[in-house]
Amino acid sequence: MTELVLKTGRQALRWVGIEWPANGWRMLVMAILAALALSGPEVREIVFTSISDAYLQVTVFVAATLALVYAFETAFRFDLGQAMARARYFQAPIASFLGALPGCGGAIIVVTQYTRGLVSFGSVVSVLIATMGDAAFLLIAREPMTGLTIMAMGFTIGSVSGWLVDWIHGTQFMRGGGGDEKAPACTDPVRREITANAPWTTRITNNIWLYLVAPGVVLGLFVATQANSDWLFGPLSGFEPTRWFGVLAGILCLVMWSSGKSEKAYMGQSGKDEGVLTLAERVIKDTNFVTSWVVLGFLTYELGTYLAGGGIESLLQVWAPFVPLMAILVGFIPGCGPQIVVTTLYLSGAIPLSAQFGNAIANDGDALFPAIALAPRAAFLATLYSAVPALLIGYAWFFLFE
Repeated sequence: MTELVLKTGRQALRWVGIEWPANGWRMLVMAILAALALSGPEVREIVFTSISDAYLQVTVFVAATLALVYAFETAFRFDLGQAMARARYFQAPIASFLGALPGCGGAIIVVTQYTRGLVSFGSVVSVLIATMGDAAFLLIAREPMTGLTIMAMGFTIGSVSGWLVDWIHGTQFMRGGGGDEKAPACTDPVRREITANAPWTTRITNNIWLYLVAPGVVLGLFVATQANSDWLFGPLSGFEPTRWFGVLAGILCLVMWSSGKSEKAYMGQSGKDEGVLTLAERVIKDTNFVTSWVVLGFLTYELGTYLAGGGIESLLQVWAPFVPLMAILVGFIPGCGPQIVVTTLYLSGAIPLSAQFGNAIANDGDALFPAIALAPRAAFLATLYSAVPALLIGYAWFFLFE
């Protein structure tokens, strides 16, 4: 939905003779952050603290998790669609397992196989219920037990829901069948050539980014355990070096995100651009995306608290019965950005766990984009089905435990 709005806006500007660059809205976000930083010392402190916290508490751990997940994908890639087609009655749990994995890759794979006619509509419902998208990286980094609990919950509910949908409608209901084409393979020599031909600024910033991650993980562990890490910097310990390390590294992530361009030459099996990018480049690109939305989430909460004079928690308590519903409605928005904001608000203590549960079940991440493009009726109906367990689980937890 976000991309649709931005595309419509670009077309409107083009109609009046203004050519809006492809990453113009990202540059606009950076301009707003700069304006906030220059607006006064108190707001500047909020901006810098949000960027530092986002990097040290989230970015470094997301980067490590992404590296493990993407390395696993690369090492064990095979024709999953054909394997799922042979699995028959186990399609729903397989789809739920892929959806429960952090990120959107598994969910996009299942949606793609549905359009090829290899899996049932119930499998699409299963994967959309189970997936939490890129917000899972954030939750696992900050609250691993909560993240694992939601993954297990999504897998269980997704599997049962998929079986029920296939039992009610049959495995041929709204069955896709768009052929069995595969994206062209992108070999390692091609990737190396693309990387070698990248602008020298991109190569330098990528290397700097990678060199900062290792010490960032060390500092992030200190922050996570609430231990003082400034002493590691020796004579500079009196200047809050850990905080400023997070600020500078976080700004680098934001600058790289705002100036980055999407590569579309070769598309991987998951429908994303991992086919053309090396593992390190995929980690950098996706981590920067998550970082940008985490910073937005932190700023949303901190600026809201600042402007409300610290009364935002009491305001949310007044509207508490509607908070899970609002989180579920946000979950219907395609893409991972809004869902990362919801998870950030939960981790900040602004919204309850029931809202996080409801959003995690309702949100479909980036998987909804190819579903809308390739099978809009199936995407709409599957989203409606995912709302049922989201409402039941979210409000059951709210009334029983909150």
